[in-house]
Amino acid sequence: MFRYFLEVAYKGTDYSGFQLQENANTIQSEVERAIQVLEKQPVRLTGSSRTDAGVHALQNFFHFDFERELHPQFLYKVNAILPPAIVIKSVKLVPRKSHVRFDALTREYKYYIYAQKNPFLADRAYFFPYTLNREAMAAAAGILMEYTDFSSFSKRNTQVKNFNCRIEVSEWIEEQGCLVYHVVANRFLRGMVRALTATMLQVGRGKLGLDEFRTIIESRNCTKASFAVPAHGLFLVSVNFPPSEM
Repeated sequence: MFRYFLEVAYKGTDYSGFQLQENANTIQSEVERAIQVLEKQPVRLTGSSRTDAGVHALQNFFHFDFERELHPQFLYKVNAILPPAIVIKSVKLVPRKSHVRFDALTREYKYYIYAQKNPFLADRAYFFPYTLNREAMAAAAGILMEYTDFSSFSKRNTQVKNFNCRIEVSEWIEEQGCLVYHVVANRFLRGMVRALTATMLQVGRGKLGLDEFRTIIESRNCTKASFAVPAHGLFLVSVNFPPSEM
């Protein structure tokens, strides 16, 4: 039995998220279908980082086990089968004990916001034409790194055992004509990046002070945070593994 890592990128606009769901079109279902068409055998993929409906990824990973070596032109042929919004960027044979979710060290996300109308950004960034206090938002991003319990920024319907995350980078930057929230952590909770972004935008607009922002974090109550930013501004940028695995 062989184990493979698949590196995948996708535009999530027309998909109901990353992970397989009953009666829904997802990234996982499309990739599994394409592999079955090519290899004439069903596979079940394990994903590294779940993304919600409409969220994009520049890099995400699956692994799967297969009883024989893959077709020698696997990458070319599977991409020919996949729809235009999904691409397999690489495939790698790995040791059987390797695991795309448990072995990942960090995940990196960016949330893109633009303030002036731009039709070329409309499906991959959030149009937010309001004056923002950048200094206050930068301070709020820094405050997040003082905490590990992010219960306040997780959607309720989740099955995680704890809400602890270790944030390594939390900053607001400018990139591609957008204001971008850039965050790196060992793990993320369901809806967490969008909630962090939306709540800090409230800080930027002066609707929340920094002390109130701290209070939201420490309340561990998701009804206090804002989740009101759309999915299409969010990108999973990278999933990082130990060098020995990649």
